[in-house]
Amino acid sequence: MSDERPVMPRGSVARSARLASLPLGAAGRATLGLGKRLSGQSADAVNAELQQRTAEQLFAVLGQLKGGAMKLGQTLSVFEAAVPEEMAAPYREALTKLQEAAPPMPVRTVHAVLAQQLGGTWRQRFREFDDAPAAAASIGQVHRATWRDGRDVAVKIQYPGAATALMSDLNQLARFARLFAAVFPGLDVKPLIAELKARVVEELDYGLEADAQRGFAAAYAGDEQIAVPRVVASAPKVIVSEWLEGDPLSRVIADGSRADRDRAGRLLAVLHFSAPQRAGLLHADPHPGNFRLLPDGRLGVIDFGATARLPDGHPEPIGRLLRWALAGRAKDVLADLRTEGFVRPGVDVDPGEVLDYLRPLLEPIAGQRFHFTRAWMQEQAVRIGDPRTEANRLGRQLNLPPAYLLIHRVSIGSIGVLCQLDAAADWRAVLEEWLPGFAE
Repeated sequence: MSDERPVMPRGSVARSARLASLPLGAAGRATLGLGKRLSGQSADAVNAELQQRTAEQLFAVLGQLKGGAMKLGQTLSVFEAAVPEEMAAPYREALTKLQEAAPPMPVRTVHAVLAQQLGGTWRQRFREFDDAPAAAASIGQVHRATWRDGRDVAVKIQYPGAATALMSDLNQLARFARLFAAVFPGLDVKPLIAELKARVVEELDYGLEADAQRGFAAAYAGDEQIAVPRVVASAPKVIVSEWLEGDPLSRVIADGSRADRDRAGRLLAVLHFSAPQRAGLLHADPHPGNFRLLPDGRLGVIDFGATARLPDGHPEPIGRLLRWALAGRAKDVLADLRTEGFVRPGVDVDPGEVLDYLRPLLEPIAGQRFHFTRAWMQEQAVRIGDPRTEANRLGRQLNLPPAYLLIHRVSIGSIGVLCQLDAAADWRAVLEEWLPGFAE
């Protein structure tokens, strides 16, 4: 591997220039498209070509820059299932690439970070260390190695300059948020970017991440369904943890069997609802690159940089509201929504209309088995996101309290992954076992 490739464009001018190429490229393609239409090409053919070129440029830039640009790309990847099918095809491959790969940092930089973080004799801690990264993400990359006691380990190393790049990217991407509407209609990217900025400090602190991983590992030690690798060593910019061998969910999504899709989906739901109760934590980055389906059938979980602390478990009102909505208790649902701040004081909404708004979203837990599909998520995205619909009108009258913001975002992202998996299972049974307030 060449040592001449830069870790990431760290200069503000270089990074700004690449990000600025996004709206400039979009404007150029629009002009080109107009010319092709005037020359007689069909609108559908021109639009398809423009969509493909937009996808290629958008995600190539996000992936090359890493930092906040790639972090946003990975976060958006879980919403791919909501994109209408006629638009989704050009983006799917690019999104999947973001989940698993990025340009690596130079070998000399890897060694310098390890020496700084683990000491000048860092090599003595390992029997073997592979200089070629096994995976790369937005703020760090992972190398496979053998620890001194013979264990296979994953060594996660933070990119130098990641903090500066992360905030600079997110600030600039917020100004280009409207561009993403062409890819994800109905999705307001600005609040998503604001939330990512709020999490930056925690995600850059590998000490906090290691502590979260230790909490998850202790909670799921010996578990028959969920596997969390134990932390072997940690420093502010390096985490060494046990290696997990398995198929990334991106691979299961691409060509997994029906049994693997259903199993992976159900275990994702088990993790989502059980972790707050067992560990007081919620894995808050549900993109497919963070999960593996292991040979023994367990779901392997990695990357704990984005973790919500829920020491009291999932909020009980969520389960109670779902139970009452399924029972048709419209007045009770509205009363509790007001109590929890989902309906602001003075906002007048009809209980029956609120229940009608919620019912389609409750389909997955209304019966004993539900099949998550891209078509179902696309239908919900249109129903809620199209300003011409009654559901959209009512949704604008509702409010998302700050205490529920992250839980909501993670839940929607997890549902997006279930739809990509095309998974079917008894989701209601998972909630009955793990969600406080849901079971009678």
